[in-house]
Amino acid sequence: MTFGFTSPTSLATATGGASRHGRLLEPEEWTAAGIPLLRNPREVVSGLHSRHVPAPSTAVIAVLDPEERLVASASFVQGSVSADGWEYRNALLSRLRRILPHDLRRRTPIRTAVLLYCRDGDERWTEEDGAWMWGLRDACTLHGLRCGAYITLTRGGWQVLGEGRGGRHPGSDSRPERLGGVTGEVTSLTPLTLRTGGGAAEALRRTAAR
Repeated sequence: MTFGFTSPTSLATATGGASRHGRLLEPEEWTAAGIPLLRNPREVVSGLHSRHVPAPSTAVIAVLDPEERLVASASFVQGSVSADGWEYRNALLSRLRRILPHDLRRRTPIRTAVLLYCRDGDERWTEEDGAWMWGLRDACTLHGLRCGAYITLTRGGWQVLGEGRGGRHPGSDSRPERLGGVTGEVTSLTPLTLRTGGGAAEALRRTAAR
């Protein structure tokens, strides 16, 4: 598996450290972590895009059940670009705690958290991506979840980093498909199907939203 890299606004230190805090994951570390593959990433991305309509600098944290159905999700704008995984971890953990109880009592996690991050630039890995990866992995550990895919959404489309899978639609400037529910933070724990068919999203069960 190969990645492209981008160098603008690099936070690398003179000693070769990944960042001033070191709280980020390099592409090779992420790939070696054995992140579970999404069976149908296009459906997951399309569903989350339709529900949250993310603009650049918006993160969407979503929890999926073993059948890859949406259990809960939340979106928020991350103002800081410090590429500090600690800060991103705290932001993700805060949203996870709002939308569903933790699974720390389980010996083995059964639910998986995935992160969709809408940003400027192209699909190549950046240090900001590495910090989000670190934050997602740590937040999942602290909330009793499996760490799932990290997906970027740019004007060129979407990309599952570490898997080499992506597509042109949706992109950060795409118009969302209309869903039966409302956009925003999902607070219902009833599984929601993210499947689409014939280019139109299936109606999702209405849930309470903030």
